[in-house]
This record gives sequence, C-alpha cells and structure tokens, in this order.
Amino acid sequence: MLIALAAAVLVFGGVWLARDILAPAALAAVVVIIAHPVRRPLEARGWPRWAATTAVIVVAYLILALLAVLLLFAAAQFAGMLPDYADDLEAVAASVTDALAAMGLADQAADAASSVLNADTLVGIATGVADAVLGFATAFFFVLAYVIFMAADAARFARAGGVFGSPGADAVGARYFTGVRRYYVVNATFGAIVAVLDGLVLWGLGIPIPIVWAILAFVTNFVPNIGFVLGLIPPAVLALVVGGWPLALVVVLVYCVINVTLQVLVQPKFVSDAVDLSLTLSFFSVVFWAFVIGPVGAILSIPLTLLVRALVVEPDPTAETLRRLSGNPKLKEAGHVVEPS
Repeated sequence: MLIALAAAVLVFGGVWLARDILAPAALAAVVVIIAHPVRRPLEARGWPRWAATTAVIVVAYLILALLAVLLLFAAAQFAGMLPDYADDLEAVAASVTDALAAMGLADQAADAASSVLNADTLVGIATGVADAVLGFATAFFFVLAYVIFMAADAARFARAGGVFGSPGADAVGARYFTGVRRYYVVNATFGAIVAVLDGLVLWGLGIPIPIVWAILAFVTNFVPNIGFVLGLIPPAVLALVVGGWPLALVVVLVYCVINVTLQVLVQPKFVSDAVDLSLTLSFFSVVFWAFVIGPVGAILSIPLTLLVRALVVEPDPTAETLRRLSGNPKLKEAGHVVEPS
C-alpha cells in the first residue's frame, strides 16, 4: 500500500511538472473522444478512412473554435466594461467597509471586504483573465496538433479490433469513452439551457453585459459542484454596484431558482447515469485536477478521474471497496455486468 501511494505521488508530481504539456493533450483527447462518433456513419456510407478522419478533425476544430471565440469575446467584454464602473466599485467598497465597521468587525475584515470590491483588484482580475486567455491561445496550437494525431490514431485503433489487449479491458475502455461523451453532452445541454435563462433574466434586470455572464454560466456548468457559485459571483457583484443590495439579492435568488432546479435537482441524475461518480469524489476531483494541471483541470476533472479509475480500479476485480467508494458498485467485463459479491 505504501509503495502504491509513493508511486502515485511520483506520478502526479510528474504530471504537475509537465502540466503545460499534458493539459493541452488532455483537452485534445477529450475533444477527439467527443468528435469520434462522426466517423462511423461516414464510413458506413462508403467514405474512405482518410476522409472520415478529416471529418473528425473538422468537428473537433469547430468545437475548439466555438470555445475560443466564446472565451475571447467574454474576456474582451469584461475587461472593457470595468473602467466604466470604477467609481461605482469604489463607492460600493466604501459602503461595505462602513457597514462592517458599524457592526464592530475587525479592521482586517473590513479591509478584506473592501479589497474584494476595489476597482484595482477587479481590474487585476480582468488582466489575469486576459493573461489566462492569452496562455490558452498559446497552448491552442498544441491542442490543434494533438487533435490531428489523436484522430489518426483513433482511426487506426478502430481498425485493430481489440485495442486494450483483452475483452475485459476493451469493455472498460469502451465504457470510459461512452461515459465521457455522455457527460459532456449532458453538461453542454443543461449548460446551454441555464445560460439562456440566466442571460435573459440578467438582461431583463438591466445588468450590464448579460451575454458575458450567460457565457460564464455555460462554461462553469462544466465544473462539478462549485461551477454554479463561480458563475454567480461576478453578476451578483455587478448587480450590487449598479442597483444596490436589493438587485444583488434578486440576482442571487434567480440564479438559485434556475441553477439549483436544473443543476442540482435534474442534471445530476443524467450525469450519474453517464459516469457513476460519488458527489464527494466529483468535488475532490475538481480541486485536485485544478491543482495538478491548472484551471483546465477543473473542466476536465471528471474525464481525468474516470481515466484513473478505468486504468487503476476497474481492471482489478478485488477492488470492490474502491469501486463502491468511487460511486460505481458494478464491475463490467466483456460487455456484462457483474455484481460484486
């Protein structure tokens, strides 16, 4: 056990050191997994393999292009909006500081609250977002290259029959790929619904740049458990600036009604059917993979966790306890479901 833990520490330490290389590769792999089903109907219609591979690459590039355009547009709008509300931000920060001081809170707490709403701090956040987008654009070249090679390899593996060496391993691999695709289809569907509803409500309430917050709601929907909070904070703060506490509370209430109904009560049922991960492991995976490979790790946390489970836990028929703790009590081998004894 100690040897296994030591080996895991070394492996994840290596992943952390190579995160700038591995994060684009992980993103490209997930995109290729999502786009790969395009191949089968095209080949069934008589398309040559090279043409079907090209179609997979085109679909993958379209997905990446859509994400890049959304992120660049949102970042540009956000950075351009902040200077117009600098004075209002300062006024809100001063009022929050005065309110905390009146309640007898320590000066440090008041200073902390003031710094959160400080215009310079938010401009710094916007600059950080812009830098992150620039870094993403720099890594984009590697993602595009990875997509080409992975799509070609996927075509070769598809022709090889058994890819992973045994029927049981192939069943685990097939379930992993299917689970990843279903997970992102479910999240994209619910994310689009939430984004449209949030954007329309914010537009109706007069919150500036509602389309940016709709894009944020869509993107953060791919972050399990804490994505809702990440998508709520910026529009709630902006509502506080432009309309005071009543408007901010309305935004929070609306987000809770829409997002909790869809993301907490409805969506988890579909996600659970796709990935069979426990809520605790889902939350931990977000924190862990964001630490290991950076912000993109939060979006890829579920596929990466499923990959670790598929490689380490599922091939071992004696790992019943670990499977149950991960949220998957069933062992599937060679297309059959085997209930643990």
